[in-house]
Amino acid sequence: MCTRHVDYQVVNRASEWAGIHFLKIRTFCIALTLFTLCFSSALISKARGQSLTFAQGVEAAWSVDPGRDELNTNYRSASARAEAADSWFAGGPTVSGQYFDDHAIGSNEGYTTYEGSVSVPLWLPGQGTATVKAAKAEALTVQERLHVERMAVAMRVLDTSAGVLMARKRLSIAQTLRETLEKIKLSVQHGVRSGENTLADEHAVAADLANAASEHSLAVEQVETTTSALRIVLGRSGVPNILSYDDPAAARARLTSVRILEDNDPRVRAAQQAVRAAEEGMRLARASFMPDPEVGVAAIHEKQYGSPWDDRVGITVSVPLPSDVRNVPLEAEARNKLAAASNQEQQARRSVRQELAQVFVHLTAAKDTFRNSVLSADDMNKRANEMVRSWQAGETSLIELLRARAAAYSALQTRNQAEIAWHAAIIRTLIAAGEFQ
Repeated sequence: MCTRHVDYQVVNRASEWAGIHFLKIRTFCIALTLFTLCFSSALISKARGQSLTFAQGVEAAWSVDPGRDELNTNYRSASARAEAADSWFAGGPTVSGQYFDDHAIGSNEGYTTYEGSVSVPLWLPGQGTATVKAAKAEALTVQERLHVERMAVAMRVLDTSAGVLMARKRLSIAQTLRETLEKIKLSVQHGVRSGENTLADEHAVAADLANAASEHSLAVEQVETTTSALRIVLGRSGVPNILSYDDPAAARARLTSVRILEDNDPRVRAAQQAVRAAEEGMRLARASFMPDPEVGVAAIHEKQYGSPWDDRVGITVSVPLPSDVRNVPLEAEARNKLAAASNQEQQARRSVRQELAQVFVHLTAAKDTFRNSVLSADDMNKRANEMVRSWQAGETSLIELLRARAAAYSALQTRNQAEIAWHAAIIRTLIAAGEFQ
């Protein structure tokens, strides 16, 4: 009984020690888990902070676009011209002065004349209003061109982002293929030493491995090149996430009719505004049917022998008469600009109409291509895996295995290209629908 009692005490103490040890271990594990979760959350938050949506990418690229600065300068210049044209007079005042005396001809009678005048040009009927409207129409044209430039920036962001993603996927596949061929090469070398494989097999896998290494180097170069191009476009590091746009996003673009999309396209709106600006220029040319008349005041101070007065003040009026030599070329130039703007509007509408048709057709084709490429890549990968087992069992030659691996690589590459092309087609449709303007 005493022994049993001592055993029970030992067991109880051991249980208490084990329980305390378990509690310490559990506490340490919980603390380590919480630390890991916090650290992981910080990393995830940091990664999310560095990530970019496509809209954020467009904003970043738009903020550093050099074309935007030029167009903003043009807009401010046109607005300043419109503000300056809203004046009482058609131009600045003209000051003239004259002086005459009789000393230059040898006379000493003291005849002297001082004459001075100030005149200002006047607007012709409707000319001032037409000048203001023409300048404002030009400013609105530049403003519409800003929307066109932003659309072009969105397209550049899309193309460069797709290029980076494509290069990264190509690099990933090339690296996987090279690692797979390295394992096959080691297995073949072991088989050559044991007499199970031939030197021809070793040469074949070595050749494919060299090609895979070259492909890997080219993929690295493409990643560096495309990433640098994207960094220049965005003005910062990061890759906009274009893979997050799927069928629901494309459905939003399909809700709007093609006619409305055509009318709201920035290129069509810019062309329409250019026509309005040309029409205002035509009205201004017609209102400027002759040079601006001038009106002013003049004063004369004279000193003559025996003259009872020496000062005179009067009003001056200068009215140039109309002339076809001046008016015909002026109106012809305005008419040519209007015809050119109308032609460009029709060309812009045709181009946008054709582009919208291509965008929607390409969206459907890209979706079908992506779906088919996924099936093809899966089947080719399964075939390559079966070829590996068959080769290991001695039922298939090494050449057939290498061909199957190359075909699976090509199918996977096609699948990635189709996936990126599908998402890019969705974003292209949204750009056409005015999503990122």
